[in-house]
Amino acid sequence: MNFTIATTLDEALTALAAGARPVAGGSDLVVGARQGKSPLPESVVAIDRIESLTHLDASTDGLGIGALVTHAQLESDATVVGAYTALADASALVGSPSTRNVGTLGGNVMNASPAMDTGAPLLVFGAEVELRSSAGSRRVGVADLWTGPGRTSAQGDELCTAIHLPSRPAGSGSAYVRLEYRRAMEIAVVGAAASITLAADGAVVSLSVALTAVAPTIIAVGGTDTLAGRQVDDALLADVAALASSQAVPISDLRASERYRRHCVGVMARRAVDAAARRARGESIAVPVNRSLGIGAAS
Repeated sequence: MNFTIATTLDEALTALAAGARPVAGGSDLVVGARQGKSPLPESVVAIDRIESLTHLDASTDGLGIGALVTHAQLESDATVVGAYTALADASALVGSPSTRNVGTLGGNVMNASPAMDTGAPLLVFGAEVELRSSAGSRRVGVADLWTGPGRTSAQGDELCTAIHLPSRPAGSGSAYVRLEYRRAMEIAVVGAAASITLAADGAVVSLSVALTAVAPTIIAVGGTDTLAGRQVDDALLADVAALASSQAVPISDLRASERYRRHCVGVMARRAVDAAARRARGESIAVPVNRSLGIGAAS
């Protein structure tokens, strides 16, 4: 194996242009190789020392998250917890404390697992991924980035340098919940993220829901725009659950059956919308929602 350590973005892009694969925390790369899912690449460039990719930059336009920002940073950053709470919920559930301290958001996004916890929050926030190569840069919405399990629309010489989230309107709240069998080193059986904005009278202004681990990619639930103008009550939550269950296309495997996943994703979508609405009304629900509301595995 040819191994290069890049300390600048230009060095990393040069290595990628020559065929190297980028690695930061390396948690997915190493696990995949050990399990025989994919061999280690012939050429690797370590990007974990590129300081310019480690920042969180908040502005009136939104939040820029450097590709090397870790899950541990995201679960505790004041801006993320305050305005993009679903992403903090998701980051707090990734792996174990050691995983969260080395695993990066950029790596999670580019790994393109349909079971990744951070994907659904990024989708409901309308996130864009910044891709750089020696030829220039471009932004791609996450919905267009993920093309299948482990596959993206990025070119081989493109590096994810940042994830951009638009600013949040007043009266907004968000949440991410997942079904899990244990509390650490777990992969979502199913999961759901919700982002909601409420009017002063509590009526829904806008609502977005995305689902984890029930399709080849993270998917957005269609039809939530028809719920605008309604109050967040049991009837609306039942409609959310029905939409999520009907649009999921899960598989059966050792961890859950297709039927079980289809039912549970409706339950998770309902709980995510309920928690997001409660946060939008000003209720304090600590990160992550799973632990605060007793969802998922018992302690």
